[in-house]
Amino acid sequence: MALFLSIFPIVLLIYLMVKRNALPSYLALPWIAVVVLIIQLIFFGTDISIVSANIASALIAVQTPITVIFGAILFNRFSEVSGATDILRKWLGNINPNPVAQIMIIGWAFAFMIEGASGFGTPAAIAAPILVGLGFPALRVAMLALVMNSVPVSFGAVGTPTWFGFGPLQLAESQILEIGSMTSLIHGFAALVIPLMALSLIVSWSEIRKNLIFIYISIFACVVPYMLLAQVNYEFPSLVGGAIGLFVSVIVANKGIGLAKVEKTLEGSSVSLAQVAKALFPTGMLIAILIVTRIQQLPFKAMMNNATSWFSTQLGSLGLFDVSHGLIFSLKNIFGTSINASYKLLYVPAFIPFVVTVLIAVPVFALSMSKTKDIFVTSLKQTKNPFFALVGALVMVNLMLVGGDNSMVKIIGQSFAHATGEYWTLFASYLGAVGAFFSGSNTVSNLTFGSVQLSTAELTGLSASLILALQSVGGAMGNMVCINNIVAVSSVLNIDKQEGTIIKKTVVPMIVYGIIAALVALFIIPIFYAV
Repeated sequence: MALFLSIFPIVLLIYLMVKRNALPSYLALPWIAVVVLIIQLIFFGTDISIVSANIASALIAVQTPITVIFGAILFNRFSEVSGATDILRKWLGNINPNPVAQIMIIGWAFAFMIEGASGFGTPAAIAAPILVGLGFPALRVAMLALVMNSVPVSFGAVGTPTWFGFGPLQLAESQILEIGSMTSLIHGFAALVIPLMALSLIVSWSEIRKNLIFIYISIFACVVPYMLLAQVNYEFPSLVGGAIGLFVSVIVANKGIGLAKVEKTLEGSSVSLAQVAKALFPTGMLIAILIVTRIQQLPFKAMMNNATSWFSTQLGSLGLFDVSHGLIFSLKNIFGTSINASYKLLYVPAFIPFVVTVLIAVPVFALSMSKTKDIFVTSLKQTKNPFFALVGALVMVNLMLVGGDNSMVKIIGQSFAHATGEYWTLFASYLGAVGAFFSGSNTVSNLTFGSVQLSTAELTGLSASLILALQSVGGAMGNMVCINNIVAVSSVLNIDKQEGTIIKKTVVPMIVYGIIAALVALFIIPIFYAV
């Protein structure tokens, strides 16, 4: 019964979002949160203070994704209004008008690099609007952005899913490095197939075949340095791989290598170097700020994450409100429990870099006060529906995690693991994907299921490093179907009530990804590693 009631809300959610006349996420998710709340109170008999504290925690935690969404919408609205997007559209058309080249440069290599710098769903939020600006249909771009943003995710946000996600397991440094190495190898093989499946969501297979040489040059330009660097480092593979891949892809596309010839459709679309430099200024500044604030060797990351208390005050029974020197706003011991929640104002990629970049770029593009105000007001209105969707998602996730090893999420994971036993290698990545589907994060998936995966490996005699690598890969491929990312990219592209349609399309490459991961784990990994 515990397993049935744990799985029931997920099955119901998927049904509500993919059925005919599907409910939009901002209605479906809050209702599912209510269902989970009832199950926790009635069946699991969870204390009301624990439930209340988790709901309060979710309301604070939602500030992270919603402010990122607001920042991305704001940045993209600014780019449209200022004319920067139009200039970039013309410039990319001049590099090569071939749509496959444009998709691989922006949707693959550029997004790969942004994921390496930031994570938090920012690659889709930044790359997708550029592709829509180039004339690609918004719904298909949303699907492509989600599928493409999978290979780099395990090393996204300078490796956070790997070094922080497995942090509670207290593994040796050498084992974390081995996990990262195996993870990159599995992703490397998946990259031979997944970008093609993503491309097929926008262009025909005949178009893909005609441009196959360029596609694989772009894929290998990202993945080869990514895999090589992952042998010695787990922070920079995606960032460095994406940067090299973007550089190579632009040069190769400019020379037309491996690309079918396409006639230019834009008349008088030539733009000067000065115009391009100005149009690229906001994006360049955005990337520069992200990289500078994420590199551990520089002081900014530590400053923005400084948790030393600056001042604090007791808010009655609600908890202790604390502001740190790094402007981390925290609510501690919520309703007398051990549950805490926080929002990192400076480190979450919202105010910095999105809002700051826009405020700096406004005078550069000489935007009027009324236009600037309109950009902010419109962006704020566009975040209303995703706010309700994400509140529902985070309340649901928090409540499903209540209970430690007896939580609804752990019951699902442990039941799957026990049912498969020594064949767990075939399914381990899908548990990681379930974690990402819930939480919208490879990091949270690793934090949630890392211990389940480790104990399953130990009980069944499987390689712990391999199973944890499959968990990390699963958390990355789960990005394709995770509610948070779908809500985020739909919001940024202003797509309404299509979440179910998106899931139906993106679940196929996710399943294929899991099959590839299992095959690599069974037949390729043993060649290179002692497992």
